[in-house]
Amino acid sequence: MGAEDGEVLIKANTVLPARREAVTLQTEDGLALVGELALPAEREPRATVVLLHPLPTHGGMMDSHLYRKAAWRLPALADLAVLRFNTRGTASAAGCSEGAFDHAVGERLDVAAALAFTAERGLPSVWLVGWSFGTDLALMHGCDPLVEGTVLISPPLRWSRTEHLRAWARAGKPVVCLVPEFDTYLPPAQARQRFGADIPTADVIDFPGAKHLMVGHTEEVLDAIVAAVVPEVPTPLPRTWSGPHEQHHVVIATS
Repeated sequence: MGAEDGEVLIKANTVLPARREAVTLQTEDGLALVGELALPAEREPRATVVLLHPLPTHGGMMDSHLYRKAAWRLPALADLAVLRFNTRGTASAAGCSEGAFDHAVGERLDVAAALAFTAERGLPSVWLVGWSFGTDLALMHGCDPLVEGTVLISPPLRWSRTEHLRAWARAGKPVVCLVPEFDTYLPPAQARQRFGADIPTADVIDFPGAKHLMVGHTEEVLDAIVAAVVPEVPTPLPRTWSGPHEQHHVVIATS
């Protein structure tokens, strides 16, 4: 789709208007986690997404490509509040969170700190969006009264166990799974089997042609997040923008 007069195409490094704030999340075990909150520039948010990033030992962080673009676009395009942060021991361009990677165990307190922050700020309708390792954190530690539901991108179910999935089923909270066709960890047929057994109401959505990192599928992933969290916002989201914007030229890792 081309841009009309006065519009610009939304590209990989386009940063749309938002109120952006560097934040520090404090965990119960005394760690300071680096994060950012992005809010709609001129309106109150319709809902909130807390982004839980991929595996930090393989390059995952709050600036991983889908999350960077979610924070740059969704406040303007969908009126969402976007909270992203580095889990313990994780570094990105924003800084390094204290502590050390703890194989999804100590990270329970990181998820709790993020949810406590949303409560302190009075942010509305909180959803967890996990990606890869972040899906395990959402399933294991995110079935909290504050949480409306979760969107799971490329869930490997590496650390999550049956009891974690069944807790979500008992809670009756929406679980939406975005599964790449060529995921090397849990492709769509296996995802339907695993989730169907323990969360029969989970919505498993195939992403044809996609691999685990969803490179080249950003727009479709963001559309699916918005459709789950704020279904009243029309999707697909606009691919052009007619207001002010900022072009970022910093190259950040995409894993």
